[in-house]
Amino acid sequence: MGTAGKESWPIPIGSPECPAVEGTGNRLCVISEEGGEIRRLGKRFRKLDLDGSGSLRVDDFMSLPELQQNPLVRRIIDIFDTDGNGEIDFIEFIRGVSQFSVRGNQQQKLNFAFRVYDVDKDGFISNGELFQVLKAMVGSNLQDAALQQAVDKTILGADRDGDGRISFHEFCTIVGELDFTKKMVVDV
Repeated sequence: MGTAGKESWPIPIGSPECPAVEGTGNRLCVISEEGGEIRRLGKRFRKLDLDGSGSLRVDDFMSLPELQQNPLVRRIIDIFDTDGNGEIDFIEFIRGVSQFSVRGNQQQKLNFAFRVYDVDKDGFISNGELFQVLKAMVGSNLQDAALQQAVDKTILGADRDGDGRISFHEFCTIVGELDFTKKMVVDV
């Protein structure tokens, strides 16, 4: 079901039009106008895959100078790693990076930002999780007592239902107003 002038249609698995992504062992069977972007991601993935194993590990990401000083790299990798095996395969890479595409929607970006703080993946941001992530971000630039005060104040301000934690809906209510998702764009 293509649209006039655009490369956008479902392609059946096994079809000769279903391109293999060179060097990854994966076939992508839904191609759209982002096909060029997927090819660029394939090149980027292969460049990051230092040992040629077909998957990325923390060390592969840390080989990028721009990520070496980012305190949230491990959290981001954990979020990309949807099967929890400690490695990012090409499909996980595409799904993860697509959230930072200019085509990524606000809901995807809010969901990703929420998951950065929801360390235990229970659907809520607890006081301890917020402290843990913020501590990684500020390091020793802020004393623990001052950081805990900021965390307590944030939880109190965001927690609309009084359960002592922040739900995704509460997170979206507070963070969605900030319009930060337009800044969550990475050119890969």
